Amino acid sequence: MKAIILAAGLGNRLHPLTLDKPKALVEVAGKALLQRVIEKISLAGYNELVINIHHFGDQIIRFLELNNNFGLSISISDESGQLLDTGGGVLRAKQWLEGEEPFLVYNVDVLSNIDLNLFREYHLERGGVATLAVRNRNTDRYFVFDESMKLSGWRNIKTGEEIVSRNTNNNSLLAFSGIQIIEPAIFKLISETGNFSLIKLYLRLATDHTIIGFHDYSSLWLDLGKPDQIKKALKLLGNH
Repeated sequence: MKAIILAAGLGNRLHPLTLDKPKALVEVAGKALLQRVIEKISLAGYNELVINIHHFGDQIIRFLELNNNFGLSISISDESGQLLDTGGGVLRAKQWLEGEEPFLVYNVDVLSNIDLNLFREYHLERGGVATLAVRNRNTDRYFVFDESMKLSGWRNIKTGEEIVSRNTNNNSLLAFSGIQIIEPAIFKLISETGNFSLIKLYLRLATDHTIIGFHDYSSLWLDLGKPDQIKKALKLLGNH
């Protein structure tokens, strides 16, 4: 099974930890974020991985070499020339992700104990172009889903900005977890080029295509984008 780990971000929110290394190699409890994600997704059966790189990308390549790619098939999608955001990053990696089966997309700075096998089963049952792991948590930006968990839009409750993909009733607001499963058929639907986000792509596609939300109730989820969240992770890992 195939997966892409999004690891090309600049990691600005993690300064000073990322002044001399990429976000992917910041350690939590003695283990790099990238290693934690690789180990998690490989346990779920994902053995053909793509990792996109940009900021200190050479360090990631060296890290993988020193660890013999953790016994997996790993390809590098090099964005050193231009940082492409999530959508552009996935499109750039198309050559490795195409095929007959859906692929997993996992943000390198997400710490979670989500059941990836259950997540994949849900995606296959619902039959959407993409399935997004979402949670009940406090944030400014939310995806909007209808009662059948089909994506309807997006809302920033702080600024009031809203994007409506479909007019629906009984909507719920849920926060994205940075974990998703996508059908390779999506590549035929992408008209965007260069730097673009998957979120904007989904909001455009949701008008005519099915984008599904997977309500993740797992006990551990944390965005490790800031130094104080790294400290929080140290405490949380002691309880899981």
